[in-house]
Amino acid sequence: MLAKRIIPCLDVRDGRVVKGTRFVNIRDAGDPVERASFYNSEGADELVFLDITASVEGRRAIVDVVSKTAEVVFIPLTVGGGIDSTEFMDQLLQSGADKVSLNTAALKRPALISEGAQRFGSQCIVVAIDACRVKSNSSPGLLKWEVYTHGGRTPTGRDAVQWALEAEQSGAGEILLTSMDADGTQDGYDLDLLAAVTGAVKIPVIASGGAGKLEHMYEALTTGNAHAVLAASILHYGTFSIAEIKEYLSEKGLPVRPVEKQE
Repeated sequence: MLAKRIIPCLDVRDGRVVKGTRFVNIRDAGDPVERASFYNSEGADELVFLDITASVEGRRAIVDVVSKTAEVVFIPLTVGGGIDSTEFMDQLLQSGADKVSLNTAALKRPALISEGAQRFGSQCIVVAIDACRVKSNSSPGLLKWEVYTHGGRTPTGRDAVQWALEAEQSGAGEILLTSMDADGTQDGYDLDLLAAVTGAVKIPVIASGGAGKLEHMYEALTTGNAHAVLAASILHYGTFSIAEIKEYLSEKGLPVRPVEKQE
């Protein structure tokens, strides 16, 4: 079994790391370069850097911050925010990103996924899906999730599970799946959403939104069948360290990459 990955998420707005609840009530959480360097030394497996207002403001991710972040981390770095062309993907990858995360632009033009995969390889293409629970008119008891764009502001009418399948078929190498209902609540990941998507696609799925306890991460990786867990609040504000998370998961029988002690 492949090692389960622990991935801190750096949501960045106006050059600062921030964190909200259900995509609102934003709080400051520090400098992105400093946070990235800290998590790199703490034993994180990867980092995700998301410029959360790039699509809303009609601009692209802050390349200079990405470049500075890449200089201080030696683990895979995924970058997202306003990525709308393979040229911009190339600029970010040249600046030090290892993967790019596509969201709003890919929903507008799904061919962007296949264009990126063909040019850079599927391993570089992550499709981020922000999903919110909705009621099914035809089957009241049926669980469904609608995809949102522009940082969780715009409903698309698209079904999250179907969009994940389409993204996979278009060449995505990974899905970053965020539950808007659970985001920032620290009440646990949406296990139903996770299980629905991981059961539908064959590519790795990163669970995002809701981590508050160590048990939540274990549940996402087992019941939800995620390949990795994303976390923000519990790491940014010191609730748990990367080492504590990995020790817990290892004791529960899940394979994790050991945290190497820094000299």
